[in-house]
Amino acid sequence: MRILVCDPIHDEGVRMLMEAGFDVDLETSITGPELVERVKDFDAIVVRSRTKVTREVIEASGRLRAVARAGVGLDNVDLEAAKERGVEVLNSPEAPSNAVAELVLGLMLSLARRIPLGDASMKRGEWIKRRLTGFELEGKTLGIVGFGRIGYNLAKKAKAMGMRVVTDASIEKLMRFVEETGAESVPMEDLLKESDFVSIHVPLLPQTRHMIGARELETMKDGAYLINAARGGVVDEDALREALVRGKLAGAALDVFEIEPPEDTSLTGLENLIALPHIGAATVEAQAANSTIVAEKLIKLFTGD
Repeated sequence: MRILVCDPIHDEGVRMLMEAGFDVDLETSITGPELVERVKDFDAIVVRSRTKVTREVIEASGRLRAVARAGVGLDNVDLEAAKERGVEVLNSPEAPSNAVAELVLGLMLSLARRIPLGDASMKRGEWIKRRLTGFELEGKTLGIVGFGRIGYNLAKKAKAMGMRVVTDASIEKLMRFVEETGAESVPMEDLLKESDFVSIHVPLLPQTRHMIGARELETMKDGAYLINAARGGVVDEDALREALVRGKLAGAALDVFEIEPPEDTSLTGLENLIALPHIGAATVEAQAANSTIVAEKLIKLFTGD
């Protein structure tokens, strides 16, 4: 079996594949047109978020049996084309759940205590202590939109800090996990109205694109904070910028953007926005887990072990 690794992944996953007897090619700077040409020689490809597995890529090979995404989101894979061609799509949603939850917790603390503003002022030689009065997370309400692995981990951490946690989760199979954390299931509108922080944790799908738009932002509590560490297209960035500029929201933190890297700095340049370059899963532990989990799944798919 031949496997093409199109993006950098942790060495441990590569080692596992090679020890399982697979022929592994590392071409971690391969372009889209090059992949269309090369894919026909491989049984599986491994990608992260950079490489786009388009219909053209999938249809260029009669040999391809699997696409392994070392990470969670599958918006860079044409799932319909893969299904039509019988190509298995694998990912590793288990891997980054703690890393992303910890990042969101850090962003909440940064917003509440105005840490980026304080740091930037000190680097300018200023001492603006009186401008930096913040607030504590204990007793505040966190609304989690999407209660998968990341939402579950975040809820546990927020409850440990004394926060009230609400979620829009209403699917029966999720309720046990909601109850385990001590979170409350509420309608989406109530979540938006009651939460001091709203954190987004849903995949980017046609039905979730711009699910947080002007109406939802207006429904949020005055002076609340929005955090998105899921996918950029879930939040309408123009509507968010307007809500931040006029003070409807006190602040926001984004780890993801509709276009990455963003071409327009009118949002990222705002003082009340914390902007990060999609680092939610960028920990040593999460990257190692991404690699080993997809390696295990590929080995099981091809060998049954």
